[in-house]
Amino acid sequence: MTSGKVTLLSAGPGDLDLLTIRAAKTLAAADILLVDDLANADIVTLAPKARVIRVGKRGGCKSTPQAFIERLMQRYARKGLHVVRVKGGDALLFGRAGEEIAALRGAGIEVDIVNGVSSGFAAAAGLGISLTHRDHCQGVTFVTAHMRDHSEPDWRALAATGMTLAIYMGMSRIGGIAQSLLDVLPATTPAAVVQHAGSHEEKRLVTTLARLADDAAAAGLGSPAVILVGAAIGEAAAFAAHGGRSFAHAA
Repeated sequence: MTSGKVTLLSAGPGDLDLLTIRAAKTLAAADILLVDDLANADIVTLAPKARVIRVGKRGGCKSTPQAFIERLMQRYARKGLHVVRVKGGDALLFGRAGEEIAALRGAGIEVDIVNGVSSGFAAAAGLGISLTHRDHCQGVTFVTAHMRDHSEPDWRALAATGMTLAIYMGMSRIGGIAQSLLDVLPATTPAAVVQHAGSHEEKRLVTTLARLADDAAAAGLGSPAVILVGAAIGEAAAFAAHGGRSFAHAA
């Protein structure tokens, strides 16, 4: 092992109040900060001694190549520095952590992981619902619509599980996703979109699966956002009726 190390740090969905105490301590000790685009830009204020390098990765936008990010981590760690790779949400969920862990371990570099709040959980909190409400489902499936080979998940098979679906990176394909799910699920199945979940810019829409794409477009919702589908999402209306947070609601 080298004397340096890399920490994959989960920055949460946006609000710095959602960072863990461990994350704050890790940031304070960092020598190098490699910061993802989806992390709150103000997170750098918690790393006063670190050199900040922005390595943005956003769907549909110019992105820093993954191989380059991995080389940067190895280069600075080999110099004996503590490199903190700041990732939005939870580092272990759709954050390419698996690739980075493999590359670092293969290079003999120590890797630590600091967990955080994923946007799927932040979206549920914003709607005031449980993703695993036992009156409605037996679990939740986290799935990305952005496959590495650009193929689509088997939406019909996912719909048939009866699980709540938390769909990441799906806004550019929301119409096709909804149509595929409708091959199995009723048109009245509750659905929601939460944009910028867990941040001060959060926007929420609760509707039905049949109206999901049209209502999201009418509300001007886009990435980054989480799409939630399933009977448990219907609890959001009850939450709002009892004085919970407001959200756009389709008739």
